[in-house]
Amino acid sequence: MAGKNQHVVPHADGWAVRGAGNSRATSVHDTQREAIDAARGIAQNQQSEMLIHGRNGQIRERDSFGGDPFPPQG
Repeated sequence: MAGKNQHVVPHADGWAVRGAGNSRATSVHDTQREAIDAARGIAQNQQSEMLIHGRNGQIRERDSFGGDPFPPQG
């Protein structure tokens, strides 16, 4: 994978998109849906993975946008 994985995480002002390893949010959104849409665009551009966290902070969903071998190796 080329770029940083993008995480959709709870934020004091709603939901945030944060690159893996970054301490600051890339963007903050009112709804989780808006944050997911923003993270998806970044992950597609960087050919990385998007990880969606629930309110409790646990990963509830993930989606990969590039670098996946097809067919999968063994």
